[in-house]
Amino acid sequence: MTAMLEITPIQAFEDNYIWALCQPTTAKCLIVDPGCANSVLQYLSERQLVLDTILVTHHHADHTAGINILRQHFPGIQVIGPAAEQYRIAGLTQSVTEGDTIALPQFNLELSVISLPGHTLGHIAFYSAPVLFCGDTLFSAGCGRLFEGSPEQMWQSLQKLMALPDETQIYCTHEYTLANLKFALHAEPSNSDLIEYTRHCTHLREKNLPTLPSKMQLEKAINPFLRCKNKSLQKKWQQDSAQTLFTALRAAKDQFKG
Repeated sequence: MTAMLEITPIQAFEDNYIWALCQPTTAKCLIVDPGCANSVLQYLSERQLVLDTILVTHHHADHTAGINILRQHFPGIQVIGPAAEQYRIAGLTQSVTEGDTIALPQFNLELSVISLPGHTLGHIAFYSAPVLFCGDTLFSAGCGRLFEGSPEQMWQSLQKLMALPDETQIYCTHEYTLANLKFALHAEPSNSDLIEYTRHCTHLREKNLPTLPSKMQLEKAINPFLRCKNKSLQKKWQQDSAQTLFTALRAAKDQFKG
């Protein structure tokens, strides 16, 4: 990832972030997961930018509903998304799968594609060190719901992300952090890193600032869904493996009222 790129969250709906990547030396802009066209168009208009490329992590409407309107405004753009979901995402111009590399010379950027089944079966992430766009797979202090995949698939997907360097910056697509932290504290109430991070994020949200991006090293310390190999956490939840703990935590989070 070139240091020249500026990454900005465009707020949409109640808690979505549409990520904008801009090259200060040109007017071109790249957008990740545009669920809302109007939010993107307003952002581009205010900054006099031209949309060049859209990246899509999965087929859910809050990540894709803006694509065709944006294509009407910018007919030549490329729209790159998961091959496994190409028939569920209207407007893709290029489909990609794990191991593919996306070259975007106009942004001096190369992105690797990572397959992350779990939230949806064809979910992907885009990675260019140190930046990760992971859609709804990994959140700060949480992970995505299992709408299509199994707990086994999601745990494997999260382990793939955990294998990335500790300095990896996590650009997920929802401001769910405070809600996730309530469950994380329920899961592991004596985690001092978690208690401190909760204070930090509460302070940010009081100023209406985003809690993102997070960092992989931090998430390994505070995110219960990445801590399933932790023996004391397994013992607390009466589980004997990382997989069974992940399954138990995900089921508990689905029922958690906080």
